[in-house]
Amino acid sequence: MLEQEKFMQEAINLAKQNLKLKNGGPFGAVVVRNGRIIGKGVNTVTSQNDPTAHAEINAIREACENLNSFQLTGCEIFSSCEPCPMCLGAIYWARPKKVWFAATRHDAAEAGFDDSEIYRELTLPDHEKKIPMEQLMKEEAESVFKIWIDLEHKIEY
Repeated sequence: MLEQEKFMQEAINLAKQNLKLKNGGPFGAVVVRNGRIIGKGVNTVTSQNDPTAHAEINAIREACENLNSFQLTGCEIFSSCEPCPMCLGAIYWARPKKVWFAATRHDAAEAGFDDSEIYRELTLPDHEKKIPMEQLMKEEAESVFKIWIDLEHKIEY
């Protein structure tokens, strides 16, 4: 078994175990650095009443805590399923070097986890979205960015 297959099998095993424990959906993920798992996560959306508690997000949180860093430089993420749009956003912010996935988003959709509406919504103008979005107090919010720009000793990311 290749090293990558070993890590993917761990992500898949976490997904299976999560179903037995009834913590949430059938998803598991691990974060690997230098051939060692530094973060594990399962979907805990229903057990934690947290719509952001996806396996990848939970694995990223644990790995970042273990690394004492907000970035996953030099890390790889192994996910039992292709990451959803929210997890993709978190992955890009975390900046790992690679993501491996097993099942596709289409496989997930067949099991009742369909993200196609979210992918579609992301391309629509704000006024056409299912959840309306409207801008308010732009100038006041921009003033906070101006303070950030001038701030000394900030940690950029």
